[in-house]
Amino acid sequence: MTSPPTPRTRPPTGRRAVDAAAPSWWLRHQRALAPYVFISPFYLLYGLFLLVPIGVGLYLSCTEWAGLGTPRWVGLRNYQDLMTDSSFWTSVRNTSLYVVFTMCVVVPAALLIAQALNARGLRGRDMFRLAYFMPVVISPIVVALVFGLIFDNEFGLVNGLLEAAFGFGGVDWLGDPAWARVTVVILVLWRWTGYLTIFFLAGLQNVPKELYEAAAIDGAGPVRRFWEVTLPSLRPVTAFVAVTVLISTAQIFEEPFLLTQGGPGESTLSVAMFIFRAGFQRQQLGYAAAAGVLLFLVVFIFGLLAMRALKVGREQ
Repeated sequence: MTSPPTPRTRPPTGRRAVDAAAPSWWLRHQRALAPYVFISPFYLLYGLFLLVPIGVGLYLSCTEWAGLGTPRWVGLRNYQDLMTDSSFWTSVRNTSLYVVFTMCVVVPAALLIAQALNARGLRGRDMFRLAYFMPVVISPIVVALVFGLIFDNEFGLVNGLLEAAFGFGGVDWLGDPAWARVTVVILVLWRWTGYLTIFFLAGLQNVPKELYEAAAIDGAGPVRRFWEVTLPSLRPVTAFVAVTVLISTAQIFEEPFLLTQGGPGESTLSVAMFIFRAGFQRQQLGYAAAAGVLLFLVVFIFGLLAMRALKVGREQ
């Protein structure tokens, strides 16, 4: 007995043919496209929150816009005005002072403290680590209030100690331009040394102990081991810390703003505070954007130079 013949189906035509072919195309390419699909959220967020603001900032820096109406294109006039703005150059000098001090004092101090905390047999090591890191987690507003009381001209603790120890006091820490810079620098030293110490301490704990043992066998003392073993091994960490310090200090805002409001006069004014004043107090958004673009370019260039000087990312 023969089975009835099966009906023959026509191949899909028109739109049905396109719909039938779509799954097969995806199946053929899904292995190649899957990685890009998985990483696409990062690039979408990266473009939305970084590339787009950079582009808008570049556009605004070439406009005159007070926040109302349509920005008016002025070309490079904002940059030309910045070159002759004495307040801008004052903020550049002050910010350069903060950067140089942090690089030359805070970073070496953090490295030496990390070296001491990494010593074997140190009692209360965890307590010291917590004490050095504590300034980072304290609110900047609280820090500024406390430092304002400590360095008060009449009732401050520092002037009281100077009077008791050396017989003189009354230093106007927050009212004199030179001493105001010193006060901000002391605040930066106190607040950021412990933060950088954590990075150096993590790097020191990853240095192979065999290197120190081999150097000791060769007769190297503690100082020589530090220069020839510790520092070369910490080169990637040092590069990371240097670039982090450069970016953070170039944008310093909280310390001088909360402690001295940029004064007296403009003696502690930073570039970030200059941008804040131009953009939010004087409503010169295009002018502030131009200053921000210049700050970005300077930090970017010096960051590359720091990486090159420390020979990070290149063959040794």
